[in-house]
Amino acid sequence: MNQTADKNIYEEGQVVLINKPLKWTSFDVVRKIRNTTRAKTGHAGTLDPLATGLLICCTGKMTKKINEYQAAEKEYTGTFTLGSVTPTYDLESEPVDFKPLDGITDQAILDATKQFMGAQQQLPPIHSAIKQNGKPIYELARKGVEVKVEPRSIFIAEFEITKIELPVVHFRVVCSTGTYIRSLANDFGAALGVGGYMSSLCRTRIGTFRLEDAKDIQVFIDEFKDQKG
Repeated sequence: MNQTADKNIYEEGQVVLINKPLKWTSFDVVRKIRNTTRAKTGHAGTLDPLATGLLICCTGKMTKKINEYQAAEKEYTGTFTLGSVTPTYDLESEPVDFKPLDGITDQAILDATKQFMGAQQQLPPIHSAIKQNGKPIYELARKGVEVKVEPRSIFIAEFEITKIELPVVHFRVVCSTGTYIRSLANDFGAALGVGGYMSSLCRTRIGTFRLEDAKDIQVFIDEFKDQKG
């Protein structure tokens, strides 16, 4: 395939499934694809830098499908760490307010999932990309500006504890778009009375798109170069 033909494929529109690397922003991935293909590129749902997993990227005319893909159900796996909290609800900030876990049983952890099932109102983290007066509220929060966030309607279809290795709890969640797993971690720890934060996160599914069908970004770049050659 020559370079012109290859470029036209991405300008016409492609859906590219990428396994986002740890510490990359979602836009880092978009920029790599855009710079590689020279085609208009966007993504269908942000992953935080400390999260990994499925990122749907759309090029060319397929960018019109971004809102549709973004609205689809999501599945995540990861870990919560109990017994302390962080201001960002994850490891972007240092744990504080440590509490002992002596009274926390496996059954208490399993039972605590029940109150988070179904339709509910969730308060997003103040350290998030939600905009207030045109600016992401995490920028305001970092400057010490008071930030007010409104609860959001979300739906959690499945919340499974897959392993308990205190202080670490492994989980799997199936949820609606707009759900913050960081907020779930914070709320879950609060429900147990000991605090908690999200210590790892991997997005494994968006709608019918699955992580096992995604490529590492370097594999995508190498394949593109091979096709050009």
